[in-house]
Amino acid sequence: METLKHKTVKGTLWSSIERFATQAVSFVVMIIMASLLTPEDYGLVAMLTIFIAISQSLVDSGFSNALIRKQDRNETDNSTVFYFNIAVGIFLYLLIFLSAPLIAAFYKQPLLVPIARIMSLSIIINGLAIIQRTVLTSKLDFKTQAKASFSGAVVSGIIGIAMAYTGYGVWSIVAYHIASITTSSVLLWFLSRWRPKLVYSWKSFRELFGFGSKLAISGIIDTLYNNIYLLVIGKAFNAADLGYYTRASQFAQFPSSNITGILQRVTYPVLCTMQDDTERLRDVYRRFLRLSAFVVFPLMMGLATVSKPLILLLLKEQWAFSAVLLPILCFAMMWYPIHAINLNLLQVSGRSDLFLRLEIIKKIIGVAILCITLPLGLIAMCVGSIFSSLICLIINTHYTGKLIQVGFLTQMRDIMPTLAYSLSMGAIVYLVVNMLPVLWLQLTVGIITGVAYFMAITKLTRSRDLKEAVGFIKEIKR
Repeated sequence: METLKHKTVKGTLWSSIERFATQAVSFVVMIIMASLLTPEDYGLVAMLTIFIAISQSLVDSGFSNALIRKQDRNETDNSTVFYFNIAVGIFLYLLIFLSAPLIAAFYKQPLLVPIARIMSLSIIINGLAIIQRTVLTSKLDFKTQAKASFSGAVVSGIIGIAMAYTGYGVWSIVAYHIASITTSSVLLWFLSRWRPKLVYSWKSFRELFGFGSKLAISGIIDTLYNNIYLLVIGKAFNAADLGYYTRASQFAQFPSSNITGILQRVTYPVLCTMQDDTERLRDVYRRFLRLSAFVVFPLMMGLATVSKPLILLLLKEQWAFSAVLLPILCFAMMWYPIHAINLNLLQVSGRSDLFLRLEIIKKIIGVAILCITLPLGLIAMCVGSIFSSLICLIINTHYTGKLIQVGFLTQMRDIMPTLAYSLSMGAIVYLVVNMLPVLWLQLTVGIITGVAYFMAITKLTRSRDLKEAVGFIKEIKR
């Protein structure tokens, strides 16, 4: 019988494989397609992101987390949520289909009408596989999900590149998006043993909705806020500027958001099993916190310092402005995994009401900062996102402190050594990169210097986090 620790390690391993293998393929595909397409092409698709993302949040409506948290869930619960997902998905697709002319008029881009109607099909397709993912996640079975996601990335990548190469322009991005979701959803149906029953329970719906609805509202608020920059940039600037921003954001999200996603999916079901043991919950929570910082902070600092040679070598000169935005976004997004673990704790504790309240407060602050920085330009808006992220961190950790006595100061003490190592590493890599005249040398020597310095300083100072990371790796090999 596997111990919880071993299941957690295996779950983290396969969740990491799924995330990074899939994203690595997507990253390579993005580089190839970006060299064949224009910033305007990517900007057009990005204009629709907020509508698709909010719809996906509404389809799930917090039921996935509610099902995972419910330790005595049954087939009636799963089937009830499945039919709800499908019904809401169809409704939202029809809503976007009919609203497409209004969206196009808002951005003054007529081509958005057919693009919106095709891309929004992904809402229904994704809804068909939500319960399969939920059931697998509750079992910490990320291996099966990895197979589906990776296959989707490969198939969609081949389609996207082929269409971009043959001159389909923006439609190659649309096809890539639809093919990815369709392939992974179909494979989840074949690889997962779960099938819906012909049952629906209003009692089950009300019970799950009581917890999930607050998470759903929080998720919608969070999704709206996370994509509001796309909405504002697309409206206030132009499609090219939005293209620059989305490419820089994608580079910054590769380490940050993927590790955040891994941690959220693994820590939530694991911490749920400890929800009645506060002392154990506190200890495991702090370990997750330190490990996430130890992995994310140096990656984000390293990415920030080699952003210019990285962008210019991979995407060429036409994407140069993205290299200006990328370091700023790295500083903002490096805190995302810390946010995720704090918010997971609120859900584990059953405080979806507090979760919702926090999201409202944080988003009001974030929108205020956006309004202040908007007249100052795109770079100022990105700088404002750093302040917004730090303020949100203080708010999140304040309530964590109330629940398990691990507040802001305690968490900062836990991650401060890693932060210091990462900042000093970033300063050294920055100096090295700016001393070299050739782009490929800047990138290569910068990466080698950063890795060597970080490993050396953590080894010399006998970092506790390094020991835990090594122990984690050894557990994976068992």
